[in-house]
Amino acid sequence: MTRAVLQGWSAWATGREDEAAWRSWAEAPEALARDGRPEAGFLPPMLRRRCSALARIMLTVAFECAPPAIRDEVRTVFASRHGNINESIDLLMRLARHQPLSPTRFSHSVHNAQAGLYSIAAENRRPSSSISAQEDTFACGYLEALSHLAREPEQPVLLVVADVPLAETFAAMVEEPTASYGVALMLASRGPGPELDFACGSEDGDASPLAWPDAAEFLRWLLGDEPRLQLGAGRRRWSWTRAH
Repeated sequence: MTRAVLQGWSAWATGREDEAAWRSWAEAPEALARDGRPEAGFLPPMLRRRCSALARIMLTVAFECAPPAIRDEVRTVFASRHGNINESIDLLMRLARHQPLSPTRFSHSVHNAQAGLYSIAAENRRPSSSISAQEDTFACGYLEALSHLAREPEQPVLLVVADVPLAETFAAMVEEPTASYGVALMLASRGPGPELDFACGSEDGDASPLAWPDAAEFLRWLLGDEPRLQLGAGRRRWSWTRAH
């Protein structure tokens, strides 16, 4: 079991763009909107135009969660199950049709594109990880953030989790809640905020399928008063418990 302090959070989905909206959602959760993207007006216009919907979502929640004083020095973990695969699909379709490729879209098709864009926008040169772990992406992103804390406990870590729906080419191959959403968590070893214990491998019964992503379910739990949250199943069972 590993403990961390949650110093802050932010989240975005269409129609749910501030804390009050998310607290209302947590009281009566429902499926999140499939489409949409934030304006991301804090980004320079040239950089903003180059951002995909996923990049705008991730940068929006990252900038909202990270206080300006540490934005350029916080370590980061960017977690996305599908990342920029929709951009890759478009590029491959263009190749098949012998159409010209966009250098910008090509440069943003890699999985760590959002980490790179954040480092540019925030002038941040600190270590960063980019995670994809199928249906366990949120939990593995959280675990990666804890590993950063273990290596350097004096500095907080910003975890950013987001996805957008898969393009039709692959959408039928994956069973998952489809949504355009982002959640950011600021984790630290100590300081103000709720203390959360994290563990894996519980043998308790399987959880019922959710109509929203795991990161949103974590946020729903965080804003409520239930003592424990469990996601996954069997060895891939992840749990969070309020320390006090």
